[in-house]
Amino acid sequence: MKDRQAHLRGDVGELGDISPQLFRDELHRLADWIADYREHISEQRISPNDEPGAILAQLDTVAPEAAAPLDEIFADVEHVIVPGVAHWAHPQFMSYFGCTTTSPGILAEMITGALNVNAMTWRTAPAATELETLALDWLRQWLHLPNDFMGVVYDTASISTMHALATAREQAAPNTRKLGLSGRNLPTFRIYTSDQAHSSVEKGAIALGIGEDNVQRVPTDAEFRMDVLALGERIASDLRKNFKPLAVVATVGTTSTASIDPIPEIAQMCREHRIWLHIDGAYGAGLALLPECKWVTAGWNEADSIVINPHKMLFVPLDFSALYLRDIGRLRRLFTLVPEYLHLRDPVGAEINYMDYGVQLGRRFRALKAWVVWRAFGREGLAARIRDHLRLAKLFARWLCDDERFELSAPVLMGVVCFRFKAGDDESKIDIINSKIVERINASGRAYLTQTKLHRRTVMRIGLGNVLTTEQHLRNVWEMIQFTADEVDRALCAQR
Repeated sequence: MKDRQAHLRGDVGELGDISPQLFRDELHRLADWIADYREHISEQRISPNDEPGAILAQLDTVAPEAAAPLDEIFADVEHVIVPGVAHWAHPQFMSYFGCTTTSPGILAEMITGALNVNAMTWRTAPAATELETLALDWLRQWLHLPNDFMGVVYDTASISTMHALATAREQAAPNTRKLGLSGRNLPTFRIYTSDQAHSSVEKGAIALGIGEDNVQRVPTDAEFRMDVLALGERIASDLRKNFKPLAVVATVGTTSTASIDPIPEIAQMCREHRIWLHIDGAYGAGLALLPECKWVTAGWNEADSIVINPHKMLFVPLDFSALYLRDIGRLRRLFTLVPEYLHLRDPVGAEINYMDYGVQLGRRFRALKAWVVWRAFGREGLAARIRDHLRLAKLFARWLCDDERFELSAPVLMGVVCFRFKAGDDESKIDIINSKIVERINASGRAYLTQTKLHRRTVMRIGLGNVLTTEQHLRNVWEMIQFTADEVDRALCAQR
């Protein structure tokens, strides 16, 4: 108390931090708050219905001149910030790919924040560099990748894919690193990916000067997998027009349906035309940890690069994306750039400075949370939890099939289920009903879903990945969907 009274307006000293004792007290209080939040998160409203600007309206927009007490700051966190976020870790948040929050992950993030090291070189953080190398090799083993694949950690798959495509571009147009693309009489490069692939492919093409229009979206089959015959036709047509096929991005776990492209056949086509093969396994590659799902790795050993996001299926907190390349030296040769102020005399054998493997210089100690979580659960524990999410997805699909008003819209391969409420024969009105069901459920604050388009039709979608989600939570959401579907259908019928 005396320590708090030492400052009239705040808890921070004039030229220093808060006192060690006050810091300790606040840590204990925060630990209790986090544990309570985690334990009672199912009681939270999942998402706010506020209009844009509602959060700002509750906060002082004038930059603070004087220090504020921590009690006042944390009161705003609890009463303004927390109600103003979507609670991804809520067990009935079933949007996107679920949420991989775990207690060991939260603890690891606290340690990372306390250390606050910059993992740009071995010298600036030896443990961070070597732990990143170790965690990446653990994951490589679980993915059954050959020994000549080595990795680097970025924040998201969008950045990982951009770096993979940059390496492919340097291979196809040597010296682009030094000379750029302009004025070199280079061909127009083409990148191929399916019509279900993530938009990060276009973003990578934009950033690399290849151009959004040069990403060719290849049609998919009835199960939303890339049509290999159509891919071959696109490549042949582009070659006749003197375009240069640069890369194919095949997906393992597409964003809407979690479909898996036929990697072995795509790999063979890439070999025939000497095209870079990048696999976007950001979501689905985690399935490889299950022995019964090793089939998913078919053709991976033929790839030039592959990305996986352990923050999507492998219970590592956001953000953590691992990019693996065959001969990762190609990535280093493209991006290494060491100004004089970073010339450090590392001891013999300290050959990895991860700043050399990408655009970023400053790097968070991301490997610590992966190392903690994976040790805390082990591969068997991770696989058991993934397996249960697959079980819940199959169970939800069975409930859908037992209700003749609903239909599955895509095969259920992972913890993602796409489905549609059927009401009459007017497809455009059915689209509206499905969209309104999602909107009403999300507005209720008791569950959270997404919608997407498949074959130009609106469908609902759930994603399972939260260790807190039980069968009862899934049942709660299913009953909400059924009730809301009836409610929306009746309302539209009354209007008609």
